[in-house]
Amino acid sequence: MSHDLLDPTEALHLILDVCTPLPAEDCELDDALGRVLAEAVIAPEALPPFDNSAMDGYALAGGSEPLPAGSEWLIEGEQAAGDGASRARRGAWEIMTGARVPDGLDRVIAVEQTERLNAPPRVRLKAAVAAGDNLRRAGSDVAQGVAVLAAGTLLAPNHLMLLAALGVAGVRVATRPRVAVLCTGRELVDDAEAVLASGQIRNSNGPYLAAALPRAGAELVHRETVGDDVEAFLAAFARVRDAGARVVISTGAVSMGRYDFVPEALQQLGATAIFHKVAIRPGKPVLFARLPDGTLFFGLPGNPVAVAVGLRFFVEPALRAMLGLPREMPWRVPLATGCTKKPRLRFHLKARVAMDAQGGLTAQVLEGQESYRIRSLAQANAWAVIPLEASLLPAGSLIEVYGPSHLHSPDFGGSHA
Repeated sequence: MSHDLLDPTEALHLILDVCTPLPAEDCELDDALGRVLAEAVIAPEALPPFDNSAMDGYALAGGSEPLPAGSEWLIEGEQAAGDGASRARRGAWEIMTGARVPDGLDRVIAVEQTERLNAPPRVRLKAAVAAGDNLRRAGSDVAQGVAVLAAGTLLAPNHLMLLAALGVAGVRVATRPRVAVLCTGRELVDDAEAVLASGQIRNSNGPYLAAALPRAGAELVHRETVGDDVEAFLAAFARVRDAGARVVISTGAVSMGRYDFVPEALQQLGATAIFHKVAIRPGKPVLFARLPDGTLFFGLPGNPVAVAVGLRFFVEPALRAMLGLPREMPWRVPLATGCTKKPRLRFHLKARVAMDAQGGLTAQVLEGQESYRIRSLAQANAWAVIPLEASLLPAGSLIEVYGPSHLHSPDFGGSHA
């Protein structure tokens, strides 16, 4: 490996060495979707909070013995969902699904297994019913005082359903890292409706990062496109500081060309360059620096797929550490077809992971791996990571596979057009 190319594993270690978990903050439940729990949630009450009926029918009591088919019971009362506590004596109670079972009753028979009789009002059982039948016991889902969600849980709608049912109004969550994005390049056009002049291209990195960073747990506080000019970059950086960003991501201008001015701008900002150039493809010129106030800076190359790789394999692990999450573990999946690559570089390949005919997962490396090709990135559902020293991997070789984002489960399976 060339002396000026850092091993990607070592590069990640250098990033994580300067990342510490952010403090926790309170968050109302309505705003908690996508946040990471900073501490476990303890159930403040039982769920269900009382014994209730699993269906429409009649609630009865019979001790330890089943009540036989053919027996008749006087109808003593009725209980609808939302009714408070009632005390039964010895008869049957007509009851609705979810209604609180009157005290003293211990089973429910479905209405279709009964026959309603009159004079006097009574019910005849058409099937035997045992103690506990069709009864939802208090605390059978969640007992009061137990931990229901662990620290580090990424809150999804199903978690919010549980917390709402338990009466949890707010939770302690990890503070979201405040991130800013600066896209460099005088050729970039942000207006999607603008007619491109000769030599211009549309800015795809800005919208990509703006969409991807919140999914990775960050709060995007500033986004701007600047030309290939140190002074313009420094002015934009002042606006980044005003927005309170603690992580800054730039795209473009980090290689060795005439207009690659980011290293010079960082020197003027007093930043310490921790590394510049990593043994990866795409994204080799990636730069990582730390400013005197502790702000972290990631300079990513400008090609779209290099930006995606830099975000996924360097920025997102840093965000994960700031959110107090453990290191991510990749999947190990066999290659569907053989793969060749240059040695001494770790490749990050756009891939699709799908289920084969035997029910196992395989990773298919897609065509169009060049760092400017976005269409294949849109078709991918995974990153296939080919080790540094590998040059030829036959079909069936186990490789590391990562989903599109570290906070969201990979959508493995299915097909694409």
